[in-house]
This record gives sequence, C-alpha cells and structure tokens, in this order.
Amino acid sequence: MSEVIGIKHNDEIFDTQTAKSQGIWGEEIYFDNSNEALQIIRHSCAHLMAQAIKEIYSDAKFFVGPVVDEGFYYDFKTTAKIGEEDLVVIEKKMKEIAKRGLPINKCVMSREEAMKKFASDELKQAVMAKIAGDSFGVYQQGDFEDLCRGPHLPNTKLLHSFKLTKLAGAYLGGDENAEMLTRIYGIAFADKESLNAYIQQLEEAKKRDHRKLGLEMGLFGFDEEIGAGLPIWLPKGARLRRRIEELLTKALIVREYEPVRGPEILKSSVWKVSGHYDNYKENMYFTTIDEVEYGIKPMNCVGHIKVYQSSHRSYKELPLRFYEYGIVHRHEKSGVLHGLLRVREFTQDDAHIFCRPAQIKDEVSNIIDFTRKIMQAFGFDYEMELSTRPDKSIGSDDVWQTATEALKEALQSNGIVYQIDEGGGAFYGPKIDIKITDAIGRKWQCGTIQIDMNLPERFELKYTDENNAFAQPVMIHRAILGSFERFVAILTEHFGGEFPFFIAPTQIVLIPIGEEQLSMAWDIKKHLLGLGVYAEVMDKNETLAKRIRNAEKQRVPLIGVIGEKEATNKTLAIRDRMSKTQYEMKVEEFFNMAETKMKEVSF
Repeated sequence: MSEVIGIKHNDEIFDTQTAKSQGIWGEEIYFDNSNEALQIIRHSCAHLMAQAIKEIYSDAKFFVGPVVDEGFYYDFKTTAKIGEEDLVVIEKKMKEIAKRGLPINKCVMSREEAMKKFASDELKQAVMAKIAGDSFGVYQQGDFEDLCRGPHLPNTKLLHSFKLTKLAGAYLGGDENAEMLTRIYGIAFADKESLNAYIQQLEEAKKRDHRKLGLEMGLFGFDEEIGAGLPIWLPKGARLRRRIEELLTKALIVREYEPVRGPEILKSSVWKVSGHYDNYKENMYFTTIDEVEYGIKPMNCVGHIKVYQSSHRSYKELPLRFYEYGIVHRHEKSGVLHGLLRVREFTQDDAHIFCRPAQIKDEVSNIIDFTRKIMQAFGFDYEMELSTRPDKSIGSDDVWQTATEALKEALQSNGIVYQIDEGGGAFYGPKIDIKITDAIGRKWQCGTIQIDMNLPERFELKYTDENNAFAQPVMIHRAILGSFERFVAILTEHFGGEFPFFIAPTQIVLIPIGEEQLSMAWDIKKHLLGLGVYAEVMDKNETLAKRIRNAEKQRVPLIGVIGEKEATNKTLAIRDRMSKTQYEMKVEEFFNMAETKMKEVSF
C-alpha cells in the first residue's frame, strides 16, 4: 500500500505525527496517483515552482497557480526575460528546494491583515479582489508564502517526480485588455515511473500534433489577415470533413432525423428570451442592422426551437429529431486558441430531439448506441459521466427525477459503466458527457447529451397530448463529435495522420512511370471518383522514387504504380501503407476492393 501523505482535516493536510500529537482526526490521504492525491501533489508543486522562480528572479510577483487537467501552472511577472531554456534552470532550483525538506504551513488571515501584508503586491491585490469573504489562507514554506486555500503536502521533501513542460503568455485574469504575464506549466506525479510515462506521451504527442500534421498534409491553415481562431479548410481537409459528414448523414437518415437549418444571426430579442443575452453575452458577437441589434449564434438550439414552433404539434408526432451541421461563433480569448481544438468559428454535429418525458430513456438509449458505433469505427475507447441536479436549477423535482432516472436506465440498459458527477448538471437539466481516449492514452471531452427543461419553458413550447390538453415537451441537446474542427484535430492526433482508407483525404495515389501509362492512370482515377474514392495522379517530371516518397509523406493509404508491364496486364503494383506490403492486383479487382473498403464502415 502507498505511504500516507497525512491526515486531511478542514481542507488542510497534517503529517501523521503532528496529527497524532495534536489529536487531529480526519481522512488518511495516500501518496499515490489517485485524483485527490495528484491534486494535492500538483498544487504543492506549483508553490515549489513559484519559490524557485522567486529565488532566481527576486523581483517576481505572482498571480495564481492552480491545478489544471494537464498538471499545474503559475502566472507571474518579472523584469527578466524568460525563455524555454530557463525552464531547466527553474526545475533544477525546484529540486534543490524540495531536498531541503521545508515544512509547509498554513495560516488564516482576515481580509484587512492580508491586504496590509500584500499591500505592495498589485497582483495579490488583484487576486483578493476576485475572492469573496473576509478570510484568506496563506501557505508558507521557508521564506516563500502565497495566498492559497490548499490543501498542500506537509513537507517539500515529498515532491520528487515533476517536470516543467512549457512556457506561455497569459493576460492578467484572462482579460485581453490587461497586462501580459508569464505562465509556466508543469506536471507532477507520486512516482518517477508515472512521470517518465507521461514524458514519453508528451514526446509522442509532439509527433502527432495536428497543427504540424495539418500543415504537412495540406489539411487546413490559419491566416493572420483573416483573423485568429478562424480556420481555412484546404481541399484535402475539406474532403476529410465531407467524408465524415457523409457517414453521419446516412446514419441520421436511417435513425429518422430531419435536416433543418437556422440562420447565422438572430435578433438579440430572441437571445434574451433564451437567456444567452444575460448569461452568455461575453462569448457572443453582435452587430446592428437597421438600428436593431443582432447576435451571431453561438449554438443552434434557438433555430431548432423555431422549427418546432413552425407548426402545431401533437403527441403523435413526438419524438421529433432535427439535425444541422451548424456553423457557430464564440468569442474565445486569444490566449486559449489552439489549432482546431479551440477556435472562434466551428461546425457542430448538432441535433435536438423534442419528446415526451416518457420517451427520454429510449431516445437517449438510441444516442448511446449511435455513439458506440461511431467510436468503434474510429477505434476510440470512451467513457460516459452522468451529471445530476445542481443546487441552482429550474424545473420541478418530478421532472428532474424522471429525466435523471431515464439517463441512468439508458446507460445501464446499454451496459455502460459510468461515473456520477453529483450536482454537476446544467441548471436546466441533467446530462451525459462523452469522453474518448486516443491511441496514446489522452482523454478528450467530445460529445454531450443534455436534457433541457429550461428552453421549452422559456419559449412556451407545447404539444397536444392524448387528452387534447397542452403539455410541454422535453428538449434533448445531442452532439456526438462535438464539433468537426475539434474532432478532426483529435482524429489527426489519434491516427498520427495515418487515416484509415474509409476517411483518408487522398485514398490512393496513381504513379505512371512513363507518359505511355498516363492515360491509364487518369482512366483509373475517373472510375475511382465515380465510386466515391478519391485518387490523385502524380505525373510530375520527377523520378519514380521521389514521387513515391512524396506520396508517402502525405500518408496516403495506397500507392498504385503503373509501368509498361502493368499497362499490358491491366494491373496495378500496389504499395499498401497500412499493411506495409507490396502486391500486384488486377485493376477490376482493385475497384472491387476499394468499393468494399468504402462500405466497411458505417454508423
């Protein structure tokens, strides 16, 4: 069993000896890689990093240093210019401080005491201005101290498996109009084996970075003249997207979803009814037309509600399933933009289902089945998390209970092992989050299934029930991929650019050795395009070896070489990238194989 870090009591960790001598009782926290232990280890490591920075750069002042999904970070400022090469120096100092075995102690100050203590530190003043209440926790180790609610480890000697990972800039408090601070990220674990495994994963992730591969493979790009966070889809990337859309659309038609489309901009009055104007305005873009304010849509739900309202609805029509590959815009801060993973314009694989409460279970069960087929097609492991009613919410207890139980039953009937996030639901209803694991073990939040009682109430949605009385439908928000942009980024990194044949942007490259074989290559390409298979002919005046190398750099699944012998025998000399084999095949057989490969995957 792992050693005990200490005893957790009132959000503070006491070493076992101190706890025993002072008669302090609480939960034993083990020094392992459990979520709770890692939160404490990484939070303590953030302060260790800040102490090291302070010892190297004496004028350093610190803003915040939280634990995040990828480890921890600290925002700070100093007059010194810090580069990537300085991370090694800071990390070395951290190890030196950790070995000192400094006790980590906590004290509590009143707001007045804290304001006085940090009177000359404008960043600490900014932190305190954001915190309500009259008391502040202050953690101290050696001569370093900082505001923090904790908990932390009892001693720095427990920190030994950490690494600083990257340097970035960050606006103070995330405000683009505020000053720019330096941000350093790091990671920490309970043991060196876990740290080394994570470092190897980071190295593999660098090779698979979708921004690098997207540029190399000609999938997408960004242009400063157009604007940050606004991706440009190049032909190959657009082909990849289109293929995913085609597979989705076929599956949606079979599942009786109806295509709809809402406008890109809607009057602000409708966003006021939906609640977005009051609760989401800072994430939206607005414009004025004929002295009337309009909001560019950040989501598609209002447009779909208007489709529902376009006709009187009967219980016999329900459930109604509407889908749209809807382009939305959100005002993301420049500091969080990241390739296709975080952009300002993106396209959701969005759907909304309007149904009766008794139909929730079956509808959610169908979505879960749909999700399973998609994840299996792309080779993703996945998990689901159920979030229940938060303290601040709307709707009756009965409807919440019905909706929550329906989600649970749908998960259970599909054999899904799930976690429960108590109180983590949206204020308007419970939800299921879909999290996928890629080829190198990273987890990604993608799709979501949300039960909504809020918007049907706000827009006074109705249907006539079997007693000829009006009733309010339940609205289910459903996105499985999340957005095409984010999903393509994840797919690119999951496959390392080695896309399987059924979605590859270019599925075969045809290379005629001489001009005599050129017409045969173009005839084969034309036939393949008719089958929905995308082929390119490489006929540049280059050596055969160079053309093959160029095709391989594009990670094309199949290369078909046509020489004099192949032209005579009506064959192709195939280089199969996936199986790493070479073989010869009759052209007609190849057409049949390609057509079969395109049909192997369906959702």
